[in-house]
Formats: sequence, C-alpha cells, structure tokens
Amino acid sequence: MMIEVNQDPAATQKVDWLILLIPSAEQPPSLLKELDESLDGKLERIWQRKDFTGKHGDTVSLLQTEKVAAVNVMLTGVGDLTKLTPEQLRRSLMTAVRSISTSADQRVAVAFDSSLQDAVASSELIELAADCCSLAAVDAGVHKRHPSRYAFSRFQIVLPSVPDDAAQRTAAGRALGEAVATVRNLVNRSAGDLTPERFVEEAMALAESHGLEVNVLRQEELSAEKMDALLAVAKGSDLPPALVELAWKGQPESSDVLGLVGKGVTFDSGGLSIKPSDSMIPMKSDMAGAATAMATVGAAAALKLQVNVTAWLGLVENMISGRCFRPGDVISSRRGLTIEVQNTDAEGRLVLADALAYAADHGATELIDLATLTGACVVALGEDITGVFAGCDDLAQQLKDASDQTGELTWPMPMHDHFDVFLKSEVADCRNVGPRWGGAITAACFLRKFVDDTPWIHLDIAGPSWADSATGWRDSGGTGAMVRTLIQLLRDRS
Repeated sequence: MMIEVNQDPAATQKVDWLILLIPSAEQPPSLLKELDESLDGKLERIWQRKDFTGKHGDTVSLLQTEKVAAVNVMLTGVGDLTKLTPEQLRRSLMTAVRSISTSADQRVAVAFDSSLQDAVASSELIELAADCCSLAAVDAGVHKRHPSRYAFSRFQIVLPSVPDDAAQRTAAGRALGEAVATVRNLVNRSAGDLTPERFVEEAMALAESHGLEVNVLRQEELSAEKMDALLAVAKGSDLPPALVELAWKGQPESSDVLGLVGKGVTFDSGGLSIKPSDSMIPMKSDMAGAATAMATVGAAAALKLQVNVTAWLGLVENMISGRCFRPGDVISSRRGLTIEVQNTDAEGRLVLADALAYAADHGATELIDLATLTGACVVALGEDITGVFAGCDDLAQQLKDASDQTGELTWPMPMHDHFDVFLKSEVADCRNVGPRWGGAITAACFLRKFVDDTPWIHLDIAGPSWADSATGWRDSGGTGAMVRTLIQLLRDRS
C-alpha cells in the first residue's frame, strides 16, 4: 500500500474518497470554505442546516461529486479543539477510514482543517494518518473465507506544507499500525489454530523479518532451567509449552535492557478449577500479553530505535487431563519458592513467575510484564483502563508519560506490603491466590516475589485487551491495547 504526503489543494485530490477532518465551530471552518468554492455552496448549506457541525462522531458523505477531483467527499467531526485528545482524534479518523475499507482498491486522501493543524503538529498528523491507514483493513474475521475489509491501494495525506520529517513520520505511523494489527490478528485467531507451537512460529517469522535475535526454550530446556511453575500449568495439555526470547539490540554498547514479559496462555479452560462455558469463549485472548510484548519489540526494530529491548513470551495451554495440576498441589519455581496451588485458574501468574525470574537472570535490567491476569482488575477499573502496579516509581512515571502522549488509559493501583499476608501458606512458601477482595493486588504481590531487586512494573490488561462489541473505530475482539504506549516509552528513551 502506498502512503504519500502532498500539499496539493484538497479539491484537486484524484481519489475515490476525500476525508475532511473538521473541528466543531460556530462558522464553517476554512477547509470547508475552500472546498465549497467548487461545490456551489453545498457545504455551507449543510453547515447552516446543522446536518454537520464538526461534533465528535459526526459524519456526512457527499457521493459522486462532479466539481472536485474526488469521486466522494466525507466530512468527519473531531469535536472541540480545546478538549481534543490523541485518542479522540484517532477514533474520528479510524471511523472514517474503516467505513471506506469495506470496498477493494480504494484510493483515499485525508485533509485536515487549518485550525486542527494549528492545534496538532503536522508531523503528528502524518503519523496518526499513516497509523490509521495501516489498521483500516483489520477486523475480527481472520478465519472468514472472504475478507470483509480491504487495504487501500493508495493513501494521500494532504497538508499545506510538507515537514522535513514526513517520510520518517509516515514510516513510524505505518510501524505503529502494523504492530497493533499484529496483536489484533493474533488475539482474534482461534485457540485451535494459534497453539503454543504456532505462536513460536509467528515469533520466529517476526524475528526473521525484523532482524531480531531469537531463542526458544522447549520442554527439556524449561525443565533444566527449573521453570516448574510454568511447566505445571502446561501439564494438562497435549501441546508442549515454550519460552520465546526476542531481542532488539539498538544500543549494543549499553548493558541496559528493558525486558517485556508476556503471559501467553493460548487457551485457558481454568484447569480443574474449570471456568463456566460462557467464560471460556474469549479465552483464546489469554495470550494478549505475549502478543503485545512481541509486537512492541518488532516495532522497535522497524523504527530502529536506539534501545535494547527483549520480549520473553511464556507460551502454554491450560487444559484438563489426567496429568494436569490440581488444587492443593505444591509446586516449585525457578526462584526456589514453593507454591501451594489453591486455584488452577490462577495460572497466568505461575507462568509469569518463572518467565520474570528467567528474564531477570538473563540480562533484563528493568522489567514490565503484561498479562490478561485478573477479572478483579476489570471490576475495579472497567474495560478500557490498564491497571499499573508499580514496583519501580521511576519506570511507572515513564510509562504514565508515554500513555499520556498516546491517549491510552492507565491507572496506578496500590500494592501495599500488608497484602502479602493473604498469600501465606501453611504448607509452602506462598500460595497462588488470596481472598476474593483485592484480587488484582494480591496477584501483583505474588509476581513481586519473583523479580528480586530488578525494577519492575506489572500491567494488568484484562479489560482493555479485548472488546466484547464493535464500534465505529474498531471491531470486537482483540484491541492491541498498550502497544502504542510501550512503543512511545521506547521512543522517549531513544
């Protein structure tokens, strides 16, 4: 797909669809006035009738226009500029491009009103547009025989002047969109298709295409590395587990390495603490943390960021058989701590415990883990907010700064020491669950036991990583939450 930036007038864009991004205002903005000279006042009449006022979510389409070069024109509102957020702007443009992507071979141009260009830097608008363009064709139908969305054949970004970094920003936007698309497409695949071994294949393909170093630990190596907690979760499945290491060394002279540790439970039945059948349906998404970590490292390589970042992906399937681990079992871990299993559906923290310990032992100087870990976090924060559990205030502040720039929602959660008492066991060093109340916090406190002194934060993405219903800007299913924030954190460091 060709993505270009040009400074030709909007009325001369020879495309199938010309999208105009317009803020709300009392009078028709300058972009509408400019185009209206070729449309005999039609846009002025639309504005005066209040059929379109630039309010966020407003869209109006003019089909088969004859007096401008574009075949069709779409007006898309972004709302009040004084209240505009990066996510609101992204959603406005995504809604517009997705409405067009249902047809093949579309040529599209997007133009921004001058008032919007005054509020947002041209470079940022270019990156946003390239990002949205790269995501327009992504939907939940990864297994459909015929696609319901199509990539554009050509995409033009129209600005009055082209900034010097236009090419770099276009490439950055494309890399961001492709990283989010990677996560969405992985999460939306069925668990029968995306098994742990298939996930390994995806990781190796990404490593080859992006120039990443890759290492895969399978059953024997995992056992030799004493990763018994991860192996316990995998015991009930016929499909062998793996730990995948993907490394981008953009600053080879430095020993600093940010480790991204992802929970990769490709299907979670709950084990013997079995989930209700309805609750199992979205459990193909229980590997979203691993997908997010993998896509972030790939994007760091695509952007050639001057940072060292490594993803460790703990890949297992939590199933039921005569071999599966049981409530009441006491299992060991890489750290040597013994764990009393009280609930086999609290398996993700067991996978992460060994993966975090391994990452800390193999070069990670800072750690961020990502996991669809607890329903309790969704109860606390809702479906759109990532819970941030900070074992390192400085790293958490960097993440907060990055999320503020991207518009992704995060919220700091407590992790007070007195929650550790709820994890005490009479038969082992600790147990894998606490009481019902504060379940997201006790899960984070459990993970803290396995990172030693390594600076670390835990991100519970159980809510925002999966959408139960579709909206104008995305399908239901995987969302790719936190990919942009993690990449922004790396860009800030680079």
